[in-house]
Amino acid sequence: MSFDFQTPPERQETDSQKWQKYAGQDILPMWVADMDFTSSPAILEALHARAEHGVFGYARPVPSTLEAIVTHHREHYGWDIDPSWIVWLPGMVCGLNLCALAFSEPEETYLTLTPVYPPFLTAGRNFGRRAVRVPWAHSDHTWSIDWDALEAAITPQTKMFYLCNPHNPIGRVWRRDELERLSALCEKYDLLLISDEIHCDLILDESLPHIPSAAISPELAARTITLMAPSKTYNIPGLGCTMAIISNEKLRHQLERNSRGLLPEVTTMGLSACEAAYGNSEDWRQGLLATLRTNSELITNTLADLPGVHAEGPQESTYLYWINVAALNLSDPVTHFEKHGIGLSDGNFFGAPHNAYVRLNFGCPTCTLEDGLRRFAAGVRAAQS
Repeated sequence: MSFDFQTPPERQETDSQKWQKYAGQDILPMWVADMDFTSSPAILEALHARAEHGVFGYARPVPSTLEAIVTHHREHYGWDIDPSWIVWLPGMVCGLNLCALAFSEPEETYLTLTPVYPPFLTAGRNFGRRAVRVPWAHSDHTWSIDWDALEAAITPQTKMFYLCNPHNPIGRVWRRDELERLSALCEKYDLLLISDEIHCDLILDESLPHIPSAAISPELAARTITLMAPSKTYNIPGLGCTMAIISNEKLRHQLERNSRGLLPEVTTMGLSACEAAYGNSEDWRQGLLATLRTNSELITNTLADLPGVHAEGPQESTYLYWINVAALNLSDPVTHFEKHGIGLSDGNFFGAPHNAYVRLNFGCPTCTLEDGLRRFAAGVRAAQS
């Protein structure tokens, strides 16, 4: 079956946060992680069937939903999940915040590597906890872990490590030896590992497997809370369906206790879409990956011909491209590029050095990306004139 990844859907004058931001302006939105593709036919069919049923009461997953999740993760990652390990949540950001609340006390801390997805930095702040930022080691446009700095940042108040696996925004896939070393560090200092794996089905480098953190060893699994969702891969973030997968029964009950009365339940639509995503959308996902690989290569080639900007290492995963614009010496890169018709994410929000980076969402038809890159190039040329 063929799928259309080249016709831009009409999103202007809809409820899209992505497109509403620049309503009435000639600015192409390429910021928030929301793709400009319609979801898979299997998901659309499942949602239509649910709507035609006409009843939208409180929902619980049915056996076929759980089986779709278990089968997907076993077949793609060799990770056997027991359905009883799953705690259902209405969103990934909810999960990040809930972990800070459930597994630490006020004034305690957790570690994370920066730059990183902004909710990693704010989750603890909402409950009187603090994120301790450990910068990635950065050399020759590549990123690696500064293990000495990471270990030096651990104190008796440190309770968790927040991991983005694969990493947003730098698009990096974690290697087994890195996860094994991180496991040893967590064991040594008795840290819980909060592993956000929402981008795991978006590996662009076919030579690199996604390795679930909890699959590294039984010891690491016992101290890991894995956050998973179909939302990014299948473009259904608005349906609010996330899973915290926790094999440790004590930790699982602790998370559940802290969520009671605070979070809404996952909806009928969210569960229906989740099952269709994991159970019947693999051909669509492969078509998506082919399009994203084409788009990623287009960005890489475009940046290579633009003096003053460059890619930060190979794009191994995600549809979010991390671009170094430091050499342009812009006081406000996002505003500058908006003036040239493209809306990007500000690297400052990710904990990056001031005004040095922007993030570009290339989850869109190639023709849309080509338009965006023309606008981006115009902004680069204007900064150099």
